[in-house]
Amino acid sequence: MSLFNESTTASWTLFPEPSVALPTVAGVLFSSIILYFSIDKLSRNEKDVERLGSLSILTACQPFFNQRADFLKTGFEKTRQKLFSFKVLHATVVAVRGETARKAFYDTRGLDLEEGYRYLMGSAPILGDIGVELEPNQDISLFNKYILNLLSKQRMAETLPTFFDDIQARMDGWGKEGRIDPFKDVYDLIFQTTIRMATCRELATDMKAMTKLREQYWVLEKNATPTALLLQWLPSSAKRNKLIATKDLHATMRTYVENRKGATPNSDAIDFLLSKGLKTDEVVEFVLNMTFLGLINTGCSACWTLLYLSFHMEWKQKVATEVNAIIEKHTNTSSPEPLHKRLAAVPISAWDEEMPALELVLRETLRLILSPTALRRNFQENLEIDGKRIPIGNFVAYSLGDAHMNPDIYTDPTEFDPTRFDPGREEDKKETYAYLGWGGGRHPCLGIKFAKLEIKIIVALLLAGYEYDVVDERGERPERLPDTDFNDIHQPRPVAGDPCYLKFKRIVD
Repeated sequence: MSLFNESTTASWTLFPEPSVALPTVAGVLFSSIILYFSIDKLSRNEKDVERLGSLSILTACQPFFNQRADFLKTGFEKTRQKLFSFKVLHATVVAVRGETARKAFYDTRGLDLEEGYRYLMGSAPILGDIGVELEPNQDISLFNKYILNLLSKQRMAETLPTFFDDIQARMDGWGKEGRIDPFKDVYDLIFQTTIRMATCRELATDMKAMTKLREQYWVLEKNATPTALLLQWLPSSAKRNKLIATKDLHATMRTYVENRKGATPNSDAIDFLLSKGLKTDEVVEFVLNMTFLGLINTGCSACWTLLYLSFHMEWKQKVATEVNAIIEKHTNTSSPEPLHKRLAAVPISAWDEEMPALELVLRETLRLILSPTALRRNFQENLEIDGKRIPIGNFVAYSLGDAHMNPDIYTDPTEFDPTRFDPGREEDKKETYAYLGWGGGRHPCLGIKFAKLEIKIIVALLLAGYEYDVVDERGERPERLPDTDFNDIHQPRPVAGDPCYLKFKRIVD
């Protein structure tokens, strides 16, 4: 089963391998630029959407991939339109903004999510790139059905004690007190629980294998460069690195899948998929994609949640009160068991229903940090948005910051204020899909409950078991939190050169 629509990909490949190889890299780039300008001139008068200048491969590709948020913001400022288009090599991308465009972007059936991200993001492992041929599957609903089965409330409840054991074991590795980098160490906690839920217990307890897997996903992310994505037939170090990482991911996961085929079946994800009749490489592709999707935003969301709580003590106290309340209500407080064992006894319903303050904090954190560019590819003829025609095959880009940072929707949008979602205020209800922290329309986040549970477990363990605060490189509390790097097209980390850390002390075993 393929997450990506292979037949559609074959029909609409923008970057075919040329029949005659050019002798030098310079020749390839030169011919690409000439071809770009030829296409630009031929198609200029046919476009209904305003074109942003005559951008070449050198002036469009790099900003769109390296400063995407700033590039789109500048484009809207220059054109003063709700839609504008630009070229990324051979591809036409249409940037959209506003409520009407946002509704069309998330509701239009002909706008394909997988194709948009494959060509303009490219950090997911694609087994076809390493010659692993899988039978095309048109039914994405089957993938979604399996995801919902694996992330069901019952399965989360059954695995909850193991989550706490896994996370506490990693936290114990931090020591009794010290300093951690949340965007590594807290992120690793999310990676741990994702692997546990998406693969099998043998892998989830193999620290060496998990470290290697995490490094390979990082290689894919770091090497999703314009050259590797847009000139796929051109040899480059980025393309080579991606292929090596994908081969390693495939080989590692294939070993675990093959081993499970000969073992006593259990409730792990790999066993579930094998029971559905999936072949080895189909299972490998599924679990690699499920792991990737589980890592895209949840890790950074957990990090930023802890940072915002540290800088807003009234909310830190509210959430700590909630954590203590569920401990008092659902656990034996006189038990000699360690904290994480007692928290593991809290029913799954309590994590979902009895932490309203943390729910608001999570919602506001995601609004503040999630302003990436969502991507689609149009496969619908005669598609119009705001009265403008978007030809079939074009890509469509929408920046979540158009909603999340819009002062007409959110009062003082750069300020942390979870009360903006309170009943009676509900700023996110002012426009259609004004809040997109968990997706929207035809593409809601299927793992929302699992992602929330992962973050809540980590927050609960830290608030109930540790004292912690944010410090800078000198070990001092900074005057402000670091800015979020909205130009990072993969994850909303702090801007380069502005690191922060969590200084902690264990207070409850």
